[in-house]
Amino acid sequence: MNSTDNSTDGSTALWLRRYHPATDRDVRLVCFPHAGGSASFYHPVSAKHSPVADVIALQYPGRQDRRREPCVTDIGTLADLITEKLLTQSEKPTVFFGHSMGAVLAFETAWRLEQKGTNAPRAIIASGRRAPATTRPETVHERDDDGIIAELKLLNGTDPGLLGDDEILRMALPAIRGDYRAIETYRCDPEDRAVRCPITVLTGDADPRTTLDEAAAWERHTEGAFRLEVFPGGHFFLATQPAAVNAQISRELEKIGKS
Repeated sequence: MNSTDNSTDGSTALWLRRYHPATDRDVRLVCFPHAGGSASFYHPVSAKHSPVADVIALQYPGRQDRRREPCVTDIGTLADLITEKLLTQSEKPTVFFGHSMGAVLAFETAWRLEQKGTNAPRAIIASGRRAPATTRPETVHERDDDGIIAELKLLNGTDPGLLGDDEILRMALPAIRGDYRAIETYRCDPEDRAVRCPITVLTGDADPRTTLDEAAAWERHTEGAFRLEVFPGGHFFLATQPAAVNAQISRELEKIGKS
């Protein structure tokens, strides 16, 4: 493993985006986007926390400047690839933040890093996603384009301008479909998969895809402390309440900075 941040590696730079480079900070925040999301979703989060943390936003294949690359349609495979890239980074106290599909990826990546004994996060913030071992019969990835667009409108997390721009939307749909395939076919055994680090779960009280019980079930997946924070709003409550969500991130960064 390299002992310094591998910012000159072109392959690594495709995955790990630093919008406000601060590699000299003592703590790190790694952000995992939602299904169909991109690293740029976390640009405001990076701006907020880069004064105190080295903020990395992940860019999965198949979107934006990586749109010509095939999507990775299996959560385990994607977590393996992310783990490989994070192992190129210097080791420092780290918080993982993931929303929706990103919450599961943050969890799976943390578990892999813990198994390797290096670069594992000190804390996970899982936002807008039911616990890994909970299941629902979901087949959004099997719908036609109109069916996927209907799901995006239900969750209210896509820029209305994007939904109204047919050309841009058609470019984005393969990545959205691929991500939905990955998360909807994901399965996790709670007896086999728990991390040692604490988990904080953030959820909206009106999220159509996560009940409060399903959010609370994350507690089964950690051997450390567990905390559940409920916000007013739906699946993308973090977009309407950025200050409150950033306060949760600041709390965890401050905590690992003191440990």
